[in-house]
Amino acid sequence: MTDQANRPYPAIEGKLTSASRTTLSHIMTGNDTNLLGTVHGGVIMKLVDDAAGAVAGRHSGGPAVTASMDEMVFLEPVRVGDLVHVKAQVNWTGRSSMEVGVRVLAERWNESTPAQQVGSAYLVFAAVDGDGKPRPVPPVIPETERDRRRNQEAQIRRTHRLARRRAIRELREQRAAEGIED
Repeated sequence: MTDQANRPYPAIEGKLTSASRTTLSHIMTGNDTNLLGTVHGGVIMKLVDDAAGAVAGRHSGGPAVTASMDEMVFLEPVRVGDLVHVKAQVNWTGRSSMEVGVRVLAERWNESTPAQQVGSAYLVFAAVDGDGKPRPVPPVIPETERDRRRNQEAQIRRTHRLARRRAIRELREQRAAEGIED
């Protein structure tokens, strides 16, 4: 199910999941709010992309660009004063792409309770060279049962992304062949 074995490049030594795992923390301010007075989802999405980008760059050993963001889920609102922790790790790698899983947690500024999960997302990054061309990435080596589960789930999401892309392309080709314009 993975394309690690089909690499046209010389073998690259794998990296442990923990080697690139990171946490980005940020205190939410009034500048981050939407019209409802809670933190704007776009602010959280930027933090997610920042943390995932740091992980992808660290894992791949160089520049990596966001290719897609899947399944961004907001579970609870984030409020002004909350300390937000964005935890990211590489779940799966292909030849030049990586899926990064992200969990968003918030510590309420006015409560002495543990941080609670307020969101999650999956992003796909492509490692690129100086010319913006894809470059190979090291395989990720899952360390724990949780890492292995995340790796397997990432492979399922990849299969679904590819199938969706193929089905849409085929539908568009069929509509074009029938002379139907969009």
